[in-house]
Amino acid sequence: MPDPSPENSKYVRVIDISERALAVERARAAMETLDKSSERLPAATADTLPARARAALDATGWTSLTPVQQRAIPYLLERRDLIVQSRTGSGKTGAFLLPLFEILHPQRKEVQALILAPTRELARQVHEEFRRMRGNSAETAIDAALVYGGVRYGPQIKALKEGAQLVVGTPGRVIDLLEQGHMSFQGLHVLVMDEADEMLSMGFYPAMKALKRHLPAKRNSYMFSATIPIRVQNLAEEFLTEPGFLGLSAGDESVETSEHRYYIVPPMERDTALISLIEMENPDSAIIFANTKRDVEYLAAFLKNYGHDAAEISGDLSQKNREAVMQRLKDGELRLLVATDVAARGIDVSDLGHVFMYDVPENTEYYIHRSGRTARAGRSGTVHVLATMLTHASLKATAKRYGVELDKRELPTPEQVNAIVSERMTVFLEGAFRTLPADRRKAVERLIPVARTLAGERPELLALLVDDFYHEQMHRREEDRKKRIDQNHNADELPALLRSSYDDRKKMVRERTARFLPMTKELGEEEPELLAMLLSEFDLKASAVRPTPKTRENKGRSEGRSKRSRDDSRRKGRRR
Repeated sequence: MPDPSPENSKYVRVIDISERALAVERARAAMETLDKSSERLPAATADTLPARARAALDATGWTSLTPVQQRAIPYLLERRDLIVQSRTGSGKTGAFLLPLFEILHPQRKEVQALILAPTRELARQVHEEFRRMRGNSAETAIDAALVYGGVRYGPQIKALKEGAQLVVGTPGRVIDLLEQGHMSFQGLHVLVMDEADEMLSMGFYPAMKALKRHLPAKRNSYMFSATIPIRVQNLAEEFLTEPGFLGLSAGDESVETSEHRYYIVPPMERDTALISLIEMENPDSAIIFANTKRDVEYLAAFLKNYGHDAAEISGDLSQKNREAVMQRLKDGELRLLVATDVAARGIDVSDLGHVFMYDVPENTEYYIHRSGRTARAGRSGTVHVLATMLTHASLKATAKRYGVELDKRELPTPEQVNAIVSERMTVFLEGAFRTLPADRRKAVERLIPVARTLAGERPELLALLVDDFYHEQMHRREEDRKKRIDQNHNADELPALLRSSYDDRKKMVRERTARFLPMTKELGEEEPELLAMLLSEFDLKASAVRPTPKTRENKGRSEGRSKRSRDDSRRKGRRR
């Protein structure tokens, strides 16, 4: 019997107008624009570079250009917007720095170009590469200011006042300096977004939206990214005008890339390895596959205990509950889905960016089914496989059978994970502080001395608040926040309340909190107002559950009445 639903009727056209569907449609339109921009400019060589760009090249000691530099530099010199898909290590930094020496005017002491990077480490690397290219030649006499969060404003403001023509920095600190009046974009005509996918992964999209209001309409914009997921496509649509496209990640010009990475991990350390990868990748949504229902249940509980937004589906789950979990994933209300292969059949989420395999599938065909959950509909995706010494050979045999190119990677170290998480946290804190209303800022100011003291004497208490705020920001979609009561309390009470909260925490949460200790100490010296903001938030939450003198008085009367009632009952019982 034919399905009578409207979707299958030839007389009815069903249009999905949800936010997610509209985002997918915008991305499709953006990719069509890219596909149509097939006109290619002649490749550049070291000999064809303009004089100042050639002087910068000579200062580095390079004798030739890399492929990405050969292809991208002509677009920058021709002032044409461009998207470049190119992996780390391809020479892309030189691709956008070398032309700037020709485009920027050394005599004009104003900001003419802005390079945005996702992390302070990458911003420092770009700045160092610029300094190396500049050398001591009069032809390359351009100054650059390096700006990023988590450090004092003074040196950065000084560099801007001295007339830097180029600014290299992270979006959050750039916004702060603009809104404080220390920087102007009146003379800006070049915008470069480096590692655009990582920038969105760091949580910079709100800052990018705010930054757009300060950018001049007449400018040239360039985006460099290792992958082109839907979020990067949408970002390109917002910031670039009829861009060209160069795809150099896999040796061709296709954006349909699925990268397969694997890691050799001891069997008993796969759970913590999974956490490290999730923290580094920071996926909007992902599926985690495990071979057994028992592992699925364990991983879902482990991820939740670690503060992540996770749910599970296995063969035991009812169809109704399974569909509810799947709908949450499709609607963007669930970040991590843990599943067995059988339970995951039929999953179709078009913009799923990551698949994690907790173990190598026992059935080789399952590898293709698992990895096929990402990089759908022409989008990019990454597959991460946790292999052991015993399953490594099976994984390589599967890859050879299906023609999959595996990339062996080392797991990120705890120091690398802590660094990226701390920097992401700084982004969240600065963003939250930037939007505080005036009356809330006054409440924060009174807590700055307390923040300084705690950062020096009991940093673990503030690290507790940092961890809570981090997971609230990362998983704000999971559930509604508790309502806050706007009351002010004596700041002297806060350390005792924090100690009580810290003592109640489980061991796992304390270990999770410990990673924020270095960051907390650093912020206590550099930006105590951010920690004071968290203290103020904690004060508001505590005031919602803290008993007032009237409440304690009523509670005492109630307990007194209850005691008298019990005594009366006992006396009646004895008389009977």
